[in-house]
Amino acid sequence: MNTKLITCYFFITIFLIFNSLQGIAQTKRPNIIYILVDDMGYGDVGAFFQNQRMKSNDRSKPYQITPYLDQMAATGAIFTQQYCNAPVCAPSRGSLLTGVNQGNAHVRDNQFDKALEDNHTLGTVLKQAGYQTMAVGKWGLQGTDEKVAPNWPAHPLKRGFDSYFGYMRHKDGHEHYPYEGLYGGKKEVYDNYVNVADELAKCYTTDLWTAVAKKQIVAHEKGKDADKPFFMYLAYDAPHAVLELPTQAYPKGLGLNGGVQWIGQKGQMINTASGIPDSFVYPQYANATYDNDNNPATTEVAWPDTYKRYATANRRIDDGVGDILQLLKDLKIDKNTIVVFSSDNGASIESYLPATYVKFEPTFFASNGTFEGIKRDVLEGGVRMPVLVNWPKHIAAGKILTMPSMLSDWMATFSDIAGVPAPARTDGVSLVPALTGKGKQKESLVYVEYEGEGRTPDFKEFDLSHRNKKRGQMQLIRMGNYKSVRFDIKSADDDFEIYDVVKDQREINNLASKPGFEKMQQQMKASVLQLRHANVEAPRPYDTALIPATVVSSKLSPGVVEQFFEGDFPYVVSEKELKAKQQKITKSIGNNEQNNRKGMFLYTTFVKIPTDGKYNFSMNSSSKAFVRLHQAILFDADFGYQAGTELTSAVFLKAGYHPISVYVLKNSEVTATINLKWKSAQEADWKNLEETDLFQSKKHIK
Repeated sequence: MNTKLITCYFFITIFLIFNSLQGIAQTKRPNIIYILVDDMGYGDVGAFFQNQRMKSNDRSKPYQITPYLDQMAATGAIFTQQYCNAPVCAPSRGSLLTGVNQGNAHVRDNQFDKALEDNHTLGTVLKQAGYQTMAVGKWGLQGTDEKVAPNWPAHPLKRGFDSYFGYMRHKDGHEHYPYEGLYGGKKEVYDNYVNVADELAKCYTTDLWTAVAKKQIVAHEKGKDADKPFFMYLAYDAPHAVLELPTQAYPKGLGLNGGVQWIGQKGQMINTASGIPDSFVYPQYANATYDNDNNPATTEVAWPDTYKRYATANRRIDDGVGDILQLLKDLKIDKNTIVVFSSDNGASIESYLPATYVKFEPTFFASNGTFEGIKRDVLEGGVRMPVLVNWPKHIAAGKILTMPSMLSDWMATFSDIAGVPAPARTDGVSLVPALTGKGKQKESLVYVEYEGEGRTPDFKEFDLSHRNKKRGQMQLIRMGNYKSVRFDIKSADDDFEIYDVVKDQREINNLASKPGFEKMQQQMKASVLQLRHANVEAPRPYDTALIPATVVSSKLSPGVVEQFFEGDFPYVVSEKELKAKQQKITKSIGNNEQNNRKGMFLYTTFVKIPTDGKYNFSMNSSSKAFVRLHQAILFDADFGYQAGTELTSAVFLKAGYHPISVYVLKNSEVTATINLKWKSAQEADWKNLEETDLFQSKKHIK
C-alpha cells in the first residue's frame, strides 16, 4: 500500500479515536463538590459585604479579605437570598443532606449527634446515579451508640457515602487540633471506621480536610473509577467554636503541586504539620489597627486578638477553597465540575477562648452584613447564607441570583445535574434553570421552624425592636419579597411580623398592621400548618392546631387525576422535573389501568373532610409509595419500605377540601396497588377512601 495512504489512514484512525474519547469526556456527568463551613456569616465574604467596608475607607470599620472566594464570585454565580434550613448546625446540615425542610425533617432544633434518618441523602441519590461519593470533615449526625465505631447507626458509610474522613461527633468539631486538644482535650478523627487521631500531630483541621479532599480527588482521577463522576461533601468545622490559629503560613503555590499536601507519615500527615500549633496570624491582620472611637484625631488601636483569630480562620478557609479550585484546573476537570460554597448558619457570638480574650461579637466585622440577628435567630442575620457557585461554561461569570431559595434545594439541583429525578420526599426544587439561564425556574419554598434558647444579643448596632428579643418557638416563611416571622410562639393564632426584606433588610418596618396585609397574615398562618407534620422529639405549640382546608378556585368533580410517568425508577421520584406519559381522570386512588411498562403513578385529588377534628389515616402498598397531604409528608413508604407493611398517621383537619398526592412505584409487570383508609378519632372502624370522599379539578388551586 502507498506510504502516503497508510499515513492518511493512520491519522484518520487517530482522529476518530480522539473524537470518540472527546465525546465520552463531553458526555461524562459533572463532578459535584459541596463545601460547607461552620458559622461563617453572610457578610464575612468579601464579595457579599467585606469589600464594601474596605472600599468605604472608614477606619472605624475593620474588614477581612477573601480573595479566592471573591474570585469564585467573579467567575461564577452568587445567591443573595439563599437561606439555611435552620439557624444552627445539626438541623441545617440534616436538611441539606436529605433535601427536606424543617417542616418535614427528622433532625430538628439543636439535636446534634442525632442519627440522620435512614432515608434518601445526597450520598444515596448520587451513588445510585453512578457517582463515587466522598464525605470529608464534620459530620455530627451519627447517632449516639458509641461503644464501637461501626455501631454508629448513621455513619456516613451507612448514609450513601463510599468513604469518610473527619470528625464524627459534633463536639469534636469545637476543637481544630484533634491530637493536641489545646482547649477542650483530645478528639477523634475517623478514616471510615478507624480512629486515626494519634497520627495527626499538629494537624489544623482546615488544612487537614483540604489536604484529604485534594488527595481523594487526585486518587479518583488516577484510579479505576476515573470514568465515573464524583460527589464530595466537604464540611469544614471552622470558624465555629475555638478560634484557633494554623501552625504557619499557607504553603506557596496551589493545586496539584502546591498548597497543602497529604504526606501520609505519622506525625506529619500533611505538609503544615510542623511549627507551633495555634500560632500563625495572617500578616494583613497581625498588625492591623482601627479607629475604635470613630475619631480620626485619636490614635488607632490594634485589633483584639480574638478578631485576628476569627479573620485568620476565615482566610484559611479561603485559601483552602482556592487550593481546591486550582487543583481542578490542574487536573483539567474544572469545566466539568460544579463547586458550591455555603455556610450552615449565620455568624455567632462564640469563641470558646479563655476569659483573658475579648469576647467575640459578629458586629466587629459586620459578619452578618446589613442584616440583624445572629446564629440561633430567624432574623436574616441568622439564616441568610453566603452561597457561591462555580461551573465554567455553564454559569455566566458574575451572575447574581436574587430569588429566594434554601440549602435543601441542592438535593433536587444535584439530582437534575446528575440526570436523575429527585426523590418524591424532596421539598426543594432544582436551581439549574436559574444557574444556567435555561428553562423556567420553579419557586422555592422557604420555611424554617426552630426552638431557640436565649435572646437576640443587645448589640447597639441592632434596632431596639430586636435587642434582647426572646426566641423561644420561632417560624419563618417567605412569599415573594415578604418574609413573615414569629417569635416565642404560644399558639397557631399568634400573629406574624411581616417584612419586605428586599427593601427592608434590617426587618424594622413591620407591615402586619398595615392595610392590605390582613389576607397575607391569614395566608401565612394557614401555610405554615399545611406544609409540615409534627415530630414528637421537637414539639411545637401548633402541633394539634386544625390544618385549614384549601380554597379552590373552581368547581370540583368526583374523582382523581391519575398521571403515569414512564421510567425504570429505583425509588419513588418527584414529578417536578418530569413529563407525564399519560393523564386521565379516574374514580379512585390505585384504580389504574395496568400495563407492562415500568414507571410511577401519581394520583392527585382532594379529600373532603366533613367536620373539624382529628383524623387517622392508614396505608399499605404492594410497592414503594409516598403520600403528601398538602405539602406535608403523610406517609413515606419508599426508602427501605417492606411491601404490605401497614403505616398509620394522625392529623388535625378543618372541614373542607384538603389536597392529597399519592405516588406509587411500578417497577415490574406486576400490578402495583395501594390501600388508603381513614376515620375520624371518634369512629371505631376504618373505611376506604372512596369516590364520594375524593374530588378533582382540572384547574389550579389558589
